[in-house]
Amino acid sequence: MSGNSLRGSCPAPFYQEDLFDNGGFVGGRFCQVTALAGNASCCLPCPQATWLYGEEIQEKTRIASWVSVAVLPLCVFLLISYAVLPANRTHRHYLSICFTLGICCMQLAFIIPLGTKPEQCYNQITPNDMYSSLSCAFTGAMLLFGGWVVVVFSFIRTIAFHLQVCWEVILGPKFMWGAFICGLGIPIIGTSIMLVLTGVSFRFGDVCHINIEKSLQDYWIPLIAFSGASLIMQFTTMGYCIHVYIKSLYDTAPTTNSSNIQSYTASVNTLTPRQAYRRVRKILKLQWRSNCLVLVILGNLLVFAVIFIRADDQLELKPETLVRAAPWLLCLVASGGDKTQCFDEADGIGPTEPTLMVLLILLTLVGLWNFILFARPSMFVGWWELVRRKETAQFEFVSADARKMRSDAHSYEMLSSNGLPSYKSPEPHAEPYVRSPSPAYTARTMSPDLNNHYGRDARYVRPSMSFSGPRPPSSPQQSGRDWDPESTFARAYPSHR
Repeated sequence: MSGNSLRGSCPAPFYQEDLFDNGGFVGGRFCQVTALAGNASCCLPCPQATWLYGEEIQEKTRIASWVSVAVLPLCVFLLISYAVLPANRTHRHYLSICFTLGICCMQLAFIIPLGTKPEQCYNQITPNDMYSSLSCAFTGAMLLFGGWVVVVFSFIRTIAFHLQVCWEVILGPKFMWGAFICGLGIPIIGTSIMLVLTGVSFRFGDVCHINIEKSLQDYWIPLIAFSGASLIMQFTTMGYCIHVYIKSLYDTAPTTNSSNIQSYTASVNTLTPRQAYRRVRKILKLQWRSNCLVLVILGNLLVFAVIFIRADDQLELKPETLVRAAPWLLCLVASGGDKTQCFDEADGIGPTEPTLMVLLILLTLVGLWNFILFARPSMFVGWWELVRRKETAQFEFVSADARKMRSDAHSYEMLSSNGLPSYKSPEPHAEPYVRSPSPAYTARTMSPDLNNHYGRDARYVRPSMSFSGPRPPSSPQQSGRDWDPESTFARAYPSHR
């Protein structure tokens, strides 16, 4: 059927709804019964975004996809560095790795449409959804799943930071496996429920977004709940850090740098304010990058949620929406379908075009923030050392004597001055090679704080039942005198001189 015949009794540019089948996402139609068409249901042509923002909106939304093309290699670089380079160069952590994987899913959701070039509309009035478009199903599911992963792992990271700072809890394997189960299980369950109850469809651009119906209950409210709890816990932890810092300013008691630190199971209450401040400062120095990224992610998510929830409320077909859109719809009828004459009347129906573009760009820049905060200079040094080692290995000559000396290296094993195992080279001019301790050895012997926190200042407290005191060193003359048996209960023997 031609376009004019599908209009039925509806004025241009609208189409009569009962002349179309029920294919595509029927809930995404913008239709209303009007007396101008003899009480027939007339629908706005698809895609609706072009009637609100103009034909250029399709090309403008693709900017976000090209930004993702530039950002995704940065995230892949981080993942490859975590897998190839040693830990002392990357400072990798399972929370950072899972966080980066979630961001990659979001970036891929914007890149896929550049290759598939999906058709947004099923027919003249109906958009495609995840059931009628395979590209829509993949992009919508990956975008929402990546958002779930990023938010949940942000929440887990704030919990880890709070436990380490406020309660001196050392995170072990149980916390790691719990983080994996919750960090991946909750997004899988949440995305599945969202796809079944709400679904995704083409709303603006080539990437599918969540539909309006029930999206508040099964997607936005859970994400806002996780984000709100993360922000509250983050601010609580930072408040504790400020409290410790202020309290340390008034701590005038002298301390000592002796190695007689408190036991591994010491309570937080036994620490002096200055010692607590030093411990908190070490943790902040190690984790300030992840905390900044968490704040950026949570701030962006709250902005996304507010904009999307408001847009859903403005575009949902209800009496208030139709009253607000009446001047715009009448303008389209009066102009014969010339959308350029009715952009002013379209204000207030959905988000503005600048707001929409900023929203999409911020969504794709999450990967850039992740790279800026987690790409340490030591990573590039590690890659340079790896490449240089491969280049020199092709021309390296090792003699039989050198292999023999290298095989006998275990005979030179010794302890360094700090009690850790080391290996001394047999050559007199070579410097000894000190093997770094394992994380388990460090956590067991060095400090009850995080790994890489080697000791802390401790105050010397003299035991109440101690009767010892300082003694002057004995003189050489005294040390060489004969032993007097009468000063002890030992039996005396005659000398044989």
